[in-house]
Amino acid sequence: MVDTARPTLGIDFGTTNSVMALAASETEGEMIRFAAPSGASSVFRSALCFWQEEGVRGGLAHEAGPWAIEEFLEFPQGSRFIQSFKSVAANPAFETAGIFEKRYRFEDMGKVFLDHLLAHAGDALRDLPERVVVGRPVRYVGARADAQLARTRYDAMFASLGREVHYVYEPVGAAFSFASRLSEPATLMVADFGGGTSDFSIVRVEAPGAAQRCTPLAAAGIGLAGDRFDYRIMDNLVLPQLGKGGTYRSFDKVLEIPPGHFTDFADWSRLAMMRNKRTLEQLNKLQQSATDPASIARMIAVIENELGFGLYEAVGALKRALSGEEHAALDFESDDLRIHAEVTRAEFESWIAPDLARIGETVDEALARADLAPEQIDHVFLTGGSSLIPAVRRLFAQRFGEARLASGDELTSIAHGLAMIGQSGDLAQWAARDEV
Repeated sequence: MVDTARPTLGIDFGTTNSVMALAASETEGEMIRFAAPSGASSVFRSALCFWQEEGVRGGLAHEAGPWAIEEFLEFPQGSRFIQSFKSVAANPAFETAGIFEKRYRFEDMGKVFLDHLLAHAGDALRDLPERVVVGRPVRYVGARADAQLARTRYDAMFASLGREVHYVYEPVGAAFSFASRLSEPATLMVADFGGGTSDFSIVRVEAPGAAQRCTPLAAAGIGLAGDRFDYRIMDNLVLPQLGKGGTYRSFDKVLEIPPGHFTDFADWSRLAMMRNKRTLEQLNKLQQSATDPASIARMIAVIENELGFGLYEAVGALKRALSGEEHAALDFESDDLRIHAEVTRAEFESWIAPDLARIGETVDEALARADLAPEQIDHVFLTGGSSLIPAVRRLFAQRFGEARLASGDELTSIAHGLAMIGQSGDLAQWAARDEV
């Protein structure tokens, strides 16, 4: 049994943002607030920045979260900025990332990130709890995602805490958090939209005071979410200006530029690594044979001048604007690239329609695993940033009815619930299973 007099720590290590919470009971949790350049916040960006500095051990200094962004923006040419590195956790093709003269495994980057995450929590985590509950996706990102490999890498990353670590599916954490709002028994579906994955969990919630308040029934997930939606914008508005869809000359033939040159733009973890001698030599060779060499020059400039961060910030701003408006503009300007494009919500929804269809299939999969029909779900809790996209919400309204949908605490509910699960007397029932 858990000593409920001692708090437990919940960690939502996310693709885009990370959040932590403390709980001293199964019904109450408190968010950790982190120091940040613009003021304390409960949300910490999942980003790293490295730069060379004399006198620092190993010759590389580093920061994380909003501090990493500030360091990168101050000196982009002399730093390496890495974001969304969680997306390679289950990727067997990823071995190491080259950062200046060093090679970093996933767990190496993870340990650096955790050190800064805890440091910026300050006095709130001066005494780290003995029990830590970490969220993980139901499905990891990638067509050949290896959950066992991700578990091995997570174990190595979180071993640096020196604490008892348990893994729980992220939407289950959100379900536990939402259950604390309910006063009557209910069957609950949680839809958690992260940066890399969309995860769904169905939980039976008993009335307050029950010996076992929550019972997990089923879970399903898919490795696409907010980052994929961003890439749809990138693919339609930005990449055509960087040569995608263009041609090059090979002897007496004119051929289409291979799409492989642009795949790394779909993944922040790979885009940040494109600034290397081999890739740039390939692109310079392509520029010489391209029928529109200026477009390839712009692509090279994006990589050499580390413009990817600014581009994706502009893309994210457009996506968020379209959640509240029927039309918005993508605006990006640098010395080497200028983009202004008006976009309607209908256009954006047409771009993400294939992704929404696959998400809908995964929702149906969760229902089938629980042997439940949509009308047997009493509440649907939508959480995560992409849950605010109207087309995403409409997908659930069509299945369950608008009256059953609930949202709120989109970025913090998972960590809040994970911390409270840590106070559970039987954590085994909540443990994530790698074979799912």
